[in-house]
Amino acid sequence: MSSVPDITLNNGVTMPQLGFGVFQVPEEETEAAVTTALEAGYRSIDTAAVYGNEAGVGRAVAASGLRREELFVTTKLWNEQQGYDSALAAFDASLSRLGLDYVDLYLIHWPTPARDRYPDTWRAFEKLLADGRVRAIGVSNFQPAHLQRLIDHFGVVPAVNQIELHPGLQQKELREFHARHGIVTEAWSPLAQGALLTEETITRIAERHGRTPAQVVLRWHLQLGNVVIPKSVTPERIRQNIEVFDFALSDEDIDAITALDRGMRTGPDPDTFN
Repeated sequence: MSSVPDITLNNGVTMPQLGFGVFQVPEEETEAAVTTALEAGYRSIDTAAVYGNEAGVGRAVAASGLRREELFVTTKLWNEQQGYDSALAAFDASLSRLGLDYVDLYLIHWPTPARDRYPDTWRAFEKLLADGRVRAIGVSNFQPAHLQRLIDHFGVVPAVNQIELHPGLQQKELREFHARHGIVTEAWSPLAQGALLTEETITRIAERHGRTPAQVVLRWHLQLGNVVIPKSVTPERIRQNIEVFDFALSDEDIDAITALDRGMRTGPDPDTFN
Protein backbone atom coordinates (compact mmCIF):
# COMPACT_ATOMS: atom_id res chain seq x y z
CA MET A 1 0.00 0.00 0.00
CA SER A 2 1.35 3.43 -0.98
CA SER A 3 2.38 5.78 1.78
CA VAL A 4 1.17 9.29 0.96
CA PRO A 5 3.36 12.14 2.29
CA ASP A 6 1.80 14.99 4.26
CA ILE A 7 1.89 18.70 3.47
CA THR A 8 1.95 21.09 6.45
CA LEU A 9 -0.55 23.95 6.24
CA ASN A 10 0.16 27.49 7.49
CA ASN A 11 -1.54 26.74 10.84
CA GLY A 12 0.49 23.57 11.48
CA VAL A 13 -2.27 21.12 10.47
CA THR A 14 -1.08 18.42 8.07
CA MET A 15 -2.99 17.05 5.08
CA PRO A 16 -2.12 14.20 2.71
CA GLN A 17 -0.57 15.41 -0.55
CA LEU A 18 -2.80 13.06 -2.56
CA GLY A 19 -6.48 12.61 -1.87
CA PHE A 20 -9.64 11.31 -3.48
CA GLY A 21 -12.11 13.67 -5.16
CA VAL A 22 -15.81 12.92 -5.69
CA PHE A 23 -16.80 15.73 -8.10
CA GLN A 24 -19.51 14.46 -10.47
CA VAL A 25 -19.74 11.12 -8.65
CA PRO A 26 -23.47 10.33 -8.28
CA GLU A 27 -24.66 10.01 -4.70
CA GLU A 28 -25.62 6.35 -5.23
CA GLU A 29 -22.05 5.52 -6.38
CA THR A 30 -20.18 7.64 -3.83
CA GLU A 31 -20.14 5.23 -0.89
CA ALA A 32 -18.67 2.41 -2.99
CA ALA A 33 -16.08 4.68 -4.65
CA VAL A 34 -14.92 6.18 -1.34
CA THR A 35 -14.82 2.72 0.27
CA THR A 36 -12.57 1.50 -2.56
CA ALA A 37 -10.35 4.57 -2.12
CA LEU A 38 -10.02 4.08 1.64
CA GLU A 39 -9.17 0.40 1.12
CA ALA A 40 -6.51 1.45 -1.42
CA GLY A 41 -4.84 3.71 1.14
CA TYR A 42 -6.34 7.15 0.52
CA ARG A 43 -6.92 9.06 3.75
CA SER A 44 -8.05 12.42 2.32
CA ILE A 45 -11.53 12.77 0.78
CA ASP A 46 -12.68 15.94 -1.00
CA THR A 47 -16.39 16.69 -1.46
CA ALA A 48 -18.64 19.78 -1.61
CA ALA A 49 -22.22 20.71 -0.75
CA VAL A 50 -23.07 21.26 -4.43
CA TYR A 51 -21.85 17.77 -5.41
CA GLY A 52 -24.87 16.30 -3.62
CA ASN A 53 -22.82 13.39 -2.28
CA GLU A 54 -21.69 14.42 1.21
CA ALA A 55 -23.99 11.79 2.74
CA GLY A 56 -22.37 9.05 0.63
CA VAL A 57 -18.94 10.18 1.79
CA GLY A 58 -20.16 10.11 5.38
CA ARG A 59 -21.53 6.59 5.08
CA ALA A 60 -18.23 5.30 3.64
CA VAL A 61 -16.25 7.00 6.42
CA ALA A 62 -18.56 5.60 9.11
CA ALA A 63 -18.34 2.07 7.69
CA SER A 64 -14.56 2.14 7.15
CA GLY A 65 -13.56 1.23 10.71
CA LEU A 66 -10.84 3.90 10.53
CA ARG A 67 -10.36 6.29 13.43
CA ARG A 68 -11.64 9.78 12.64
CA GLU A 69 -8.20 11.32 13.27
CA GLU A 70 -6.72 9.09 10.54
CA LEU A 71 -8.88 10.83 7.94
CA PHE A 72 -8.80 14.28 6.35
CA VAL A 73 -12.22 15.38 5.09
CA THR A 74 -12.71 18.51 2.97
CA THR A 75 -16.03 20.05 1.96
CA LYS A 76 -17.01 23.36 0.36
CA LEU A 77 -19.62 26.07 0.77
CA TRP A 78 -21.75 26.67 -2.32
CA ASN A 79 -22.18 30.16 -3.81
CA GLU A 80 -25.83 30.71 -2.86
CA GLN A 81 -25.02 30.14 0.82
CA GLN A 82 -22.33 32.82 0.98
CA GLY A 83 -22.72 35.49 3.68
CA TYR A 84 -22.08 35.33 7.44
CA ASP A 85 -25.25 33.72 8.84
CA SER A 86 -26.01 31.64 5.76
CA ALA A 87 -22.47 30.20 5.70
CA LEU A 88 -22.75 29.10 9.34
CA ALA A 89 -26.12 27.45 8.63
CA ALA A 90 -24.76 25.77 5.49
CA PHE A 91 -21.81 24.39 7.45
CA ASP A 92 -24.20 22.83 9.99
CA ALA A 93 -26.09 21.20 7.11
CA SER A 94 -22.89 19.82 5.53
CA LEU A 95 -21.70 18.46 8.88
CA SER A 96 -25.07 16.75 9.39
CA ARG A 97 -24.98 15.14 5.92
CA LEU A 98 -21.41 13.96 6.52
CA GLY A 99 -22.33 12.63 9.96
CA LEU A 100 -19.18 14.15 11.45
CA ASP A 101 -18.36 16.30 14.49
CA TYR A 102 -15.90 18.47 12.52
CA VAL A 103 -14.30 18.77 9.09
CA ASP A 104 -10.59 19.06 8.49
CA LEU A 105 -10.76 21.69 5.75
CA TYR A 106 -13.66 23.96 4.76
CA LEU A 107 -13.42 25.94 1.52
CA ILE A 108 -15.35 28.82 -0.07
CA HIS A 109 -16.13 27.15 -3.41
CA TRP A 110 -15.94 30.23 -5.69
CA PRO A 111 -15.27 33.93 -5.08
CA THR A 112 -18.33 34.97 -7.20
CA PRO A 113 -16.98 38.54 -7.31
CA ALA A 114 -20.23 40.10 -8.57
CA ARG A 115 -21.99 38.96 -5.37
CA ASP A 116 -19.14 40.30 -3.22
CA ARG A 117 -20.09 38.15 -0.24
CA TYR A 118 -16.82 36.31 0.25
CA PRO A 119 -15.42 38.73 2.89
CA ASP A 120 -18.51 38.23 5.10
CA THR A 121 -18.27 34.51 4.40
CA TRP A 122 -14.63 34.51 5.51
CA ARG A 123 -15.67 36.06 8.86
CA ALA A 124 -17.96 33.05 9.36
CA PHE A 125 -15.12 30.70 8.43
CA GLU A 126 -12.86 32.35 11.00
CA LYS A 127 -15.55 31.77 13.63
CA LEU A 128 -15.83 28.08 12.68
CA LEU A 129 -12.06 27.78 13.00
CA ALA A 130 -11.98 29.58 16.35
CA ASP A 131 -14.79 27.34 17.63
CA GLY A 132 -12.83 24.19 16.68
CA ARG A 133 -15.47 22.98 14.25
CA VAL A 134 -12.97 23.00 11.38
CA ARG A 135 -9.24 22.38 11.61
CA ALA A 136 -8.30 24.63 8.67
CA ILE A 137 -10.07 27.07 6.35
CA GLY A 138 -9.36 27.93 2.76
CA VAL A 139 -10.78 28.87 -0.59
CA SER A 140 -11.26 27.45 -4.06
CA ASN A 141 -10.90 29.19 -7.43
CA PHE A 142 -9.67 32.45 -5.89
CA GLN A 143 -7.48 34.75 -7.97
CA PRO A 144 -4.62 36.88 -6.54
CA ALA A 145 -6.84 39.97 -6.06
CA HIS A 146 -9.46 37.96 -4.13
CA LEU A 147 -6.77 36.41 -1.92
CA GLN A 148 -5.05 39.74 -1.32
CA ARG A 149 -8.30 41.24 -0.07
CA LEU A 150 -8.66 38.50 2.55
CA ILE A 151 -5.01 38.79 3.57
CA ASP A 152 -5.30 42.58 3.94
CA HIS A 153 -8.51 42.62 5.98
CA PHE A 154 -8.60 39.44 8.08
CA GLY A 155 -6.47 37.67 10.66
CA VAL A 156 -6.40 34.23 9.06
CA VAL A 157 -4.62 33.68 5.74
CA PRO A 158 -6.32 30.92 3.70
CA ALA A 159 -4.50 27.63 4.29
CA VAL A 160 -5.33 26.26 0.83
CA ASN A 161 -6.51 27.53 -2.55
CA GLN A 162 -7.99 24.70 -4.61
CA ILE A 163 -7.78 25.65 -8.30
CA GLU A 164 -8.06 24.09 -11.71
CA LEU A 165 -4.49 23.00 -12.41
CA HIS A 166 -3.00 20.52 -14.85
CA PRO A 167 -0.26 20.54 -17.53
CA GLY A 168 -2.54 22.48 -19.90
CA LEU A 169 -3.32 25.18 -17.28
CA GLN A 170 -0.42 25.63 -14.88
CA GLN A 171 -1.35 28.96 -13.21
CA LYS A 172 2.29 29.92 -12.56
CA GLU A 173 1.52 33.46 -11.34
CA LEU A 174 -1.12 32.19 -8.91
CA ARG A 175 1.16 29.43 -7.60
CA GLU A 176 3.92 31.99 -7.02
CA PHE A 177 1.44 34.17 -5.08
CA HIS A 178 0.55 31.14 -2.95
CA ALA A 179 4.21 30.42 -2.26
CA ARG A 180 4.84 34.00 -1.10
CA HIS A 181 1.92 33.90 1.34
CA GLY A 182 2.18 30.35 2.69
CA ILE A 183 -0.95 29.10 0.90
CA VAL A 184 -0.95 25.49 -0.28
CA THR A 185 -1.86 24.94 -3.94
CA GLU A 186 -4.39 22.14 -4.41
CA ALA A 187 -5.24 20.99 -7.93
CA TRP A 188 -8.75 20.08 -8.98
CA SER A 189 -9.12 18.45 -12.40
CA PRO A 190 -5.43 17.46 -12.07
CA LEU A 191 -5.75 15.27 -15.19
CA ALA A 192 -7.78 17.88 -17.18
CA GLN A 193 -10.67 15.39 -17.09
CA GLY A 194 -8.52 13.03 -19.19
CA ALA A 195 -8.02 15.54 -22.02
CA LEU A 196 -4.22 15.42 -21.82
CA LEU A 197 -3.70 11.70 -21.35
CA THR A 198 -3.19 11.06 -25.07
CA GLU A 199 -0.61 13.87 -25.46
CA GLU A 200 2.46 12.37 -27.11
CA THR A 201 4.82 13.98 -24.57
CA ILE A 202 2.97 12.33 -21.68
CA THR A 203 2.46 8.94 -23.32
CA ARG A 204 6.15 8.80 -24.26
CA ILE A 205 7.25 9.54 -20.68
CA ALA A 206 4.71 7.00 -19.37
CA GLU A 207 6.07 4.32 -21.68
CA ARG A 208 9.63 5.00 -20.58
CA HIS A 209 8.69 4.65 -16.88
CA GLY A 210 6.31 1.72 -17.40
CA ARG A 211 3.45 3.80 -15.97
CA THR A 212 0.04 5.04 -17.06
CA PRO A 213 -0.23 8.59 -18.46
CA ALA A 214 -2.40 9.50 -15.45
CA GLN A 215 0.32 8.32 -13.04
CA VAL A 216 2.88 10.47 -14.88
CA VAL A 217 0.70 13.61 -14.65
CA LEU A 218 -0.03 13.00 -10.96
CA ARG A 219 3.69 12.50 -10.32
CA TRP A 220 4.39 15.82 -12.10
CA HIS A 221 1.98 17.57 -9.71
CA LEU A 222 3.52 15.95 -6.65
CA GLN A 223 7.06 16.90 -7.66
CA LEU A 224 5.90 20.52 -8.13
CA GLY A 225 4.58 20.42 -4.54
CA ASN A 226 0.87 20.54 -5.42
CA VAL A 227 -1.80 18.68 -3.46
CA VAL A 228 -3.88 16.55 -5.88
CA ILE A 229 -7.34 14.98 -5.67
CA PRO A 230 -7.87 12.72 -8.70
CA LYS A 231 -11.39 11.37 -9.18
CA SER A 232 -12.48 8.02 -10.57
CA VAL A 233 -15.23 5.49 -9.94
CA THR A 234 -13.24 2.66 -11.56
CA PRO A 235 -11.59 0.54 -8.82
CA GLU A 236 -8.50 -0.22 -10.92
CA ARG A 237 -7.92 3.49 -11.70
CA ILE A 238 -8.57 4.48 -8.08
CA ARG A 239 -5.79 2.09 -7.07
CA GLN A 240 -3.44 3.15 -9.90
CA ASN A 241 -3.78 6.84 -9.03
CA ILE A 242 -2.30 6.35 -5.56
CA GLU A 243 0.58 4.15 -6.78
CA VAL A 244 2.74 7.15 -7.66
CA PHE A 245 5.23 7.28 -4.80
CA ASP A 246 7.65 4.59 -5.97
CA PHE A 247 9.03 6.35 -9.04
CA ALA A 248 10.27 9.84 -9.94
CA LEU A 249 10.29 11.97 -13.07
CA SER A 250 13.60 13.40 -14.25
CA ASP A 251 14.18 17.14 -14.65
CA GLU A 252 13.85 16.59 -18.41
CA ASP A 253 10.47 14.89 -17.91
CA ILE A 254 9.26 17.78 -15.72
CA ASP A 255 10.42 20.36 -18.27
CA ALA A 256 8.73 18.50 -21.14
CA ILE A 257 5.38 18.38 -19.30
CA THR A 258 5.73 22.01 -18.17
CA ALA A 259 6.08 22.98 -21.85
CA LEU A 260 2.46 21.81 -22.42
CA ASP A 261 1.01 24.89 -20.65
CA ARG A 262 -1.50 26.65 -22.91
CA GLY A 263 -4.11 28.28 -20.71
CA MET A 264 -6.60 25.44 -21.30
CA ARG A 265 -9.53 25.71 -18.87
CA THR A 266 -11.97 22.81 -18.51
CA GLY A 267 -14.07 24.79 -15.98
CA PRO A 268 -15.34 28.36 -15.57
CA ASP A 269 -13.22 31.50 -15.26
CA PRO A 270 -13.22 32.57 -11.59
CA ASP A 271 -13.25 36.29 -12.51
CA THR A 272 -16.57 35.99 -14.36
CA PHE A 273 -18.32 32.98 -12.78
CA ASN A 274 -21.04 34.22 -10.43
